[in-house]
Amino acid sequence: MPEGHSVHRLARQFGSVFTGERLAVSSPQGRFAAGAAQLDGATLVSALAHGKQMFLRFDNRRVLRVHLGLYGAWTFGGDETFRGASSIGAPRRVGESEQPSGDGPGSGYAGPPAPVGAVRVRFVSAHGWADLRGPTACEVITGAEEKAARAKLGPDPLQPRSDGTVFTRKLLSSITPVGTQLMNQAVIAGIGNIYRAEVLFLQGMNPWRPGKQVRDDEAAGLWADTVRLMKDGVRDGRIVTTTPEARNGRPKRSAPHYVYKRTGQPCRRCGTPILTAVMAARNVYWCPLCQPD
Repeated sequence: MPEGHSVHRLARQFGSVFTGERLAVSSPQGRFAAGAAQLDGATLVSALAHGKQMFLRFDNRRVLRVHLGLYGAWTFGGDETFRGASSIGAPRRVGESEQPSGDGPGSGYAGPPAPVGAVRVRFVSAHGWADLRGPTACEVITGAEEKAARAKLGPDPLQPRSDGTVFTRKLLSSITPVGTQLMNQAVIAGIGNIYRAEVLFLQGMNPWRPGKQVRDDEAAGLWADTVRLMKDGVRDGRIVTTTPEARNGRPKRSAPHYVYKRTGQPCRRCGTPILTAVMAARNVYWCPLCQPD
């Protein structure tokens, strides 16, 4: 499932290539025909990411709410003025292989290609197009409904005015293990399985520790590391949590993760085999020595 940094990259891309554009909106698959009809011919005013959800606001006071879930993805294309990623979401052509979406000068762009697969929504502007496939949620709502949907979410570490003290208060008020709470979008919005494993490792915190046993300064450390790592993810288009290593006199990234999907392999810090277990319906990874009970 795309984590919060990918959704923020999506919102930035929509803001860059579609804001202020009058859009032709359709549902080639047919499952979103009624929703597409409400947006067709409207102009995109803004795009906002909150955690793993994106809200596209139009000048007719309608909002498209999209949650990609495990399988959703957007693909893009257009002429030489249409800049950004070719695809963001999952299944992935993003992250480590992200490519520009524009077809380039002299490409002879003459509009979007024929839909491929089950395209739920298609946006077409004068200069480019975007197709959505496989989302968990895709609905047209009002501004009031957007406000209500966002009120159910916790603070988003990537939003400029997000308050880490709200996260701390929620985390420390429950006996639920910290590893479970980090996956709860009502506690903190945008963290997925990779960020959960890696921020807990960086803070030396066992995922099974009850929230009420976490200190204020430890919660603040989790928030700060999440902000830093997710900002890096927005910038780079991929999740890299390990620190740069100097090789041949030049800084170079080591392998991308400390513990995620490294079950049984030696910890990169102490050499202890990495453990894994199911938590909040996903595998959680940790080093028993670096992250003691």
